[in-house]
Amino acid sequence: MSFKKTTESDSLHDNLQEKSTHELLVGINQEDQKVAYVVKDCIVQIEPFVDQLVERFSIGGRLFYIGAGTSGRLGVVDASEIPPTFGLDHGQVIGLIAGGDGAIRKAVEFAEDDWDQAWKTLESYHVTTLDTVVGIAASGTTPYVIGGVRKAKENGLLTACITNNKNSPLASSVDFPIEAEVGPEFVTGSTRMKSGTAQKLILNMISTALMIRLGHVVGNRMVDMQLSNDKLWERGISYLVESLHISTAEAKALLVKHKSVREALTAYTKG
Repeated sequence: MSFKKTTESDSLHDNLQEKSTHELLVGINQEDQKVAYVVKDCIVQIEPFVDQLVERFSIGGRLFYIGAGTSGRLGVVDASEIPPTFGLDHGQVIGLIAGGDGAIRKAVEFAEDDWDQAWKTLESYHVTTLDTVVGIAASGTTPYVIGGVRKAKENGLLTACITNNKNSPLASSVDFPIEAEVGPEFVTGSTRMKSGTAQKLILNMISTALMIRLGHVVGNRMVDMQLSNDKLWERGISYLVESLHISTAEAKALLVKHKSVREALTAYTKG
């Protein structure tokens, strides 16, 4: 199949420097509205991958995201939000970015061009065949990501990718390619825009569906969230009030005692 980078195609909007603030914002919004429909069409690709991921994760596997630049940062963000939201250890969903953690804030020159570094880093985590690697790259051609998923697949890990071009080298390197072709960016080639938005939506879908399937949500509540600030304590108290039909004072006392929404629910129900 032929491979064309639509992520590098000319924007459908021109003479941007001559536009008013309102015109710029409207144009960006017009392009953003297309993203959700593209992601909807990717569900057929995402669903079988999540089913396989759940199976491996439930028997001790881990989930790794690898990416460079914006794609890498989005993977790190998604991974970092799993412990506080769903109560998992930090070592179960891990985001790796080309150039290391320093690249989260400041780009590391040529780090994405290293074919071997992602696998070297994965090996430092003592990966096994229960683990899963998702490569994220808008272009679908990033050496750091392709090299990582290819070695992971060779070594029996489950592999998937999120990319914004169809028929890319990255997509052909994994078990489950997810291809969200959102078309030209508002600013030509600026894949932190629509491509990044699509990646974020897909990451939300993968990790949230995984956590729900594993039982970390009851009803529609995050019962395993870490109570790490006043807002989350208030949310936990509210959950208990609504679920158990008790007073705020009773709910607060339960949460203070058990330090966990799930444990508070279980203890009250058994009591």
